[in-house]
Amino acid sequence: MSIAPPKNLLPFDGTALNYGPIFAEGAERHFTQLQKEVPWEHDVIKMFGKTITTARQVAWYGEKNLAYTYSGVTKQPLAWSPLLSELKIQVEKQTGEIFNSCLLNLYHEGSQGVSWHRDNESSIRKDSTIACLSFGAERKFYFKHLRSKEQITTLLAPGSLLIMSGTIQTHWAHCLPKMARIKEPRISLTFRQLKTPRL
Repeated sequence: MSIAPPKNLLPFDGTALNYGPIFAEGAERHFTQLQKEVPWEHDVIKMFGKTITTARQVAWYGEKNLAYTYSGVTKQPLAWSPLLSELKIQVEKQTGEIFNSCLLNLYHEGSQGVSWHRDNESSIRKDSTIACLSFGAERKFYFKHLRSKEQITTLLAPGSLLIMSGTIQTHWAHCLPKMARIKEPRISLTFRQLKTPRL
């Protein structure tokens, strides 16, 4: 599998590529298997001094010792499942990158989303590539430049691959807006490159 890179969605300060549904043929099967096999848990985060349990559910997978801390909470990695290993290999072939971890999100319906944020935690390799696979409901995805406030919108179809790389996490925030009219669930897999801890 190798698809020519699409045009950069961003006019400056980073790269965002929406390859569209590269897994269109197996998208429904992958969604069903992930929904059943992944040990989903509600995300518990710390925000403005308060502990909040999110409506969406998450799971953290990765190489041994690659704990991930965000929003004041540290997650220990689960071992790669056969399906996640297969998807990771396919994404690596497409991007030419190597990923050592993956954050999975399960949004049960359109009323669940993620507010503006950047994936710029200190544990992530600076300016490294993040690859996001989407299965389930089609959702809008927004980018907003921190200085100019310019916004870019793209659609994430079932089986689609979105790449974020370069200085995007420095200059652009992104979000998955709530869309109440959508009643179907969506699963996202965000493959990442975390710094390897010194032993």
